[in-house]
Amino acid sequence: MTNRRNFLKYSALLGAAASFPVHYALTQETPATTGRSDPLFTSFHNDILVGNPRPRVITIPDVGNYKVLKGDFHIHTLFSDGTVMPRARIQEAVQNGLDVISITDHIEVRPFLGSGVLRLAENNDDHDAAYKMAKPEADRNNLILIKGTEITKRIMPPGHFNAIFIKDANAIAEVVDDWKKMLEVATDQGGFVFWNHPGWVAPNSGGLAAGVSMSFFDEIDNVRKKGHLHGIEIFNGSSHYPIVGDWCNEFNLAPITVSDVHSTELEMYGLQNPRRPITLVLAEDRTEESIREAFFAHRTVGWVTDMILGKPEWVQKLFTACIERDDDMRLSGGGWLTLKNKSDIPMNLMVGATNYELKPQGEVNVRIGSGDTLQVTNWYVGTYKPLTATLGIGGWHFGN
Repeated sequence: MTNRRNFLKYSALLGAAASFPVHYALTQETPATTGRSDPLFTSFHNDILVGNPRPRVITIPDVGNYKVLKGDFHIHTLFSDGTVMPRARIQEAVQNGLDVISITDHIEVRPFLGSGVLRLAENNDDHDAAYKMAKPEADRNNLILIKGTEITKRIMPPGHFNAIFIKDANAIAEVVDDWKKMLEVATDQGGFVFWNHPGWVAPNSGGLAAGVSMSFFDEIDNVRKKGHLHGIEIFNGSSHYPIVGDWCNEFNLAPITVSDVHSTELEMYGLQNPRRPITLVLAEDRTEESIREAFFAHRTVGWVTDMILGKPEWVQKLFTACIERDDDMRLSGGGWLTLKNKSDIPMNLMVGATNYELKPQGEVNVRIGSGDTLQVTNWYVGTYKPLTATLGIGGWHFGN
């Protein structure tokens, strides 16, 4: 059984409303039989490029008039409960081939500031300090750094939220006793707010109580209706929340895929790991304003553990941009069709009962007939809903 099939098997057992730790999906062992305390180590780290100092290059073609930018929008440093300095996050992002990141340190959780670990008296009350420290390094490396923060409440709901494209985290911190007011202040600054790890089980830290199913709580829906919620994390760290795909479609929210890294990148995923979480942003230009516009237009697609996770419209357009087909063939009587992948995103294809692997920058010959349906079984447009297309002469016809 393939790793992907293992993932679908165990996800189905848990149900659409449950979170699923994807590190189990990437091993051949089930949670009950694995002998490792951290199977994520072997599954995520098996593609480490040891000794390669050059930054990773990620190739994804433009989608129409949009550039596909690679980003991570949930990252921590020593200015909250992370273990590295802000400038180190810039270097990690550059090595990973990212175009944009946001450092989102907690407002309410800052265990190291003012202690023997990190004495920064002049910065202790400045929630923008990490951004200010990292920005010159980002500029030197042509990395776009978005100002952000994390709003951290210890009960669910509301749980945790990230606010990015904000102007001043200190103004949000001034109303720390009222989480709804914090979201309002962030939004009034032009911030994009998304709900973090909605399936996280952590009853004393802002997650769900054990045994409680994920839910789009009334409290969450109320702030959405006020315009103070714009997206949800569909993948966080090593956990996938499949039902978020349907929530994003139903409530018109943007799906976000993030690392939520606290330790070093090397400790969490390894060096330049092609399976680490990345949010793909379809932006008109490689600028902060274009990225912000793309977020509010919900042109975001998640890419992690060889999966694509997104809303049907943009997953379809990404697929069309990435795939090249041999249109010299006539399909009326059926036959072989050559498909080429112009991107670094892998595709698992199914036509009828036959599976095909289309590797990054690879090609594959597919036996197809006119009107036959092709599924991209690792590209999802909803809860357990793979991208589906019909191959017609001169174009793709999507069933999603």
